[in-house]
Amino acid sequence: MTIIKTEFLLALNQVATERGISPEDVLSSIEAAIVAAYKREYPKEMESELTAKVSKETGETKILKNEVDITPPGFGRIAAQTAKQVILQKIREAEKKTVAVHYQSQIGSLLKGRVIRYDGFNAYVDIGKTEAILPKEEQIRNEQYQVNDNILVYLKEISQDKFGNPRIIISRADPRLIEELFKREVPEISNNTVEIKKVVREPGERSKIAVTTTTGGVDPVGACVGQKGVRVQTVTDELGGQEKIDIIQWNADQKLFLIAALSPAKITEVEIDEKTKRAKVTVDEKEAPLAIGRGGINVNLASRLTEFEIDIVQTKSKESEKTVEAVVAPVIASENKVTENVDDSK
Repeated sequence: MTIIKTEFLLALNQVATERGISPEDVLSSIEAAIVAAYKREYPKEMESELTAKVSKETGETKILKNEVDITPPGFGRIAAQTAKQVILQKIREAEKKTVAVHYQSQIGSLLKGRVIRYDGFNAYVDIGKTEAILPKEEQIRNEQYQVNDNILVYLKEISQDKFGNPRIIISRADPRLIEELFKREVPEISNNTVEIKKVVREPGERSKIAVTTTTGGVDPVGACVGQKGVRVQTVTDELGGQEKIDIIQWNADQKLFLIAALSPAKITEVEIDEKTKRAKVTVDEKEAPLAIGRGGINVNLASRLTEFEIDIVQTKSKESEKTVEAVVAPVIASENKVTENVDDSK
């Protein structure tokens, strides 16, 4: 019984060559699928030891029971349809693997995409050759996604779903998105004149990026800000326009780095404990709101950037007077506390 006459081998080899599929793997899959199709048509044979044999040269298909041909008349149509479905499935599987290999080398890079679906939780984005997933946890807070929106994303990883299919994960919230955006906008970073030391971020609200240089005469902060702020503004716009970015010069002196990390607040004094990785930072009471930030965001980002737990101590304008209220900054990413000195004379 012939499914496809002498053209079968030519067609099989052509598909295998174009799609990167092994002809032997396809044939074995066809044989397994044909046995399953036969058992559906003839349920009484469910417990029988059956095999299928497909000729690689002609496509002739036989159902064998204990090596005896029991192929029923007219079974060729079912076998042919089964073979077609298996080949198409193998093609789809091969294409998915090829796409995954293509994007594997692009992990850690920026991609332009178009939103094709949003289910209220995950966004699905066309990134060229395939569809990628922007999970809820990788989205910028309060950012809305509409079908046909064009967005810039960071290719974070390629995993597998429960069926073994490649799952391409992209991000708008990863700190490395900001790092890659600055690499794109600042030539001094791409040519290694300026180095990004670290990026910390509360997506959609605020970020801090520490930069440095080993080249004399180069201002790393100025290079990232750009003339009239054009470079940092371009990065901000790519993030939706709402996220404030603080660019800080990294310093090997941890006290100086802490002072810079807490900008724009003016710091009066810094005491650090290397063993416990804690820092006591004294500020004037007028500067305390800037040091802490709304909801504690500034002090917490500074803590993550410097890797110190920061205690903010605020004082009155006159050095001899101390406040009596304790102000506690909410903790976002670390156990930072805001304390203060109490004047025992009161």
